[in-house]
Amino acid sequence: MERCLRDFLEKQGCKLSIPIKNGGTGVDLLAHKGEAQYFIEVIGFKESPPARSKDFYEIFFRAVSRIKNGAKNIVIALPERFGHGLNHKATHYGEAWKRIGIAFPELEIRIVHCEQPYAYERTSWNEWLI
Repeated sequence: MERCLRDFLEKQGCKLSIPIKNGGTGVDLLAHKGEAQYFIEVIGFKESPPARSKDFYEIFFRAVSRIKNGAKNIVIALPERFGHGLNHKATHYGEAWKRIGIAFPELEIRIVHCEQPYAYERTSWNEWLI
């Protein structure tokens, strides 16, 4: 997942940080394009719904914690298959989901397509509310 995202972003002209080792606490991927700097947290897809939920909540807190580092563009990058359930998750949490989007306007979700040609969809947090 991270490898295909890196390949895609490099082809888009982004300068990228070196990968962190497993277990590291830094941002998964720091991307620069022009004057913009993106703090990207990457999540994979797990078959188990409880494991997916746990990963999502952890990645959310890691992502918003980047504000302390001055992040103005925070990204949660998810594989396409993970994105299939986001409308349901957003609808389930409803007003709470909406308030998170208001509280963290710098937070966005990118759905990554890891089949050639690589691509991603850039969305705001609250675009997932139906």
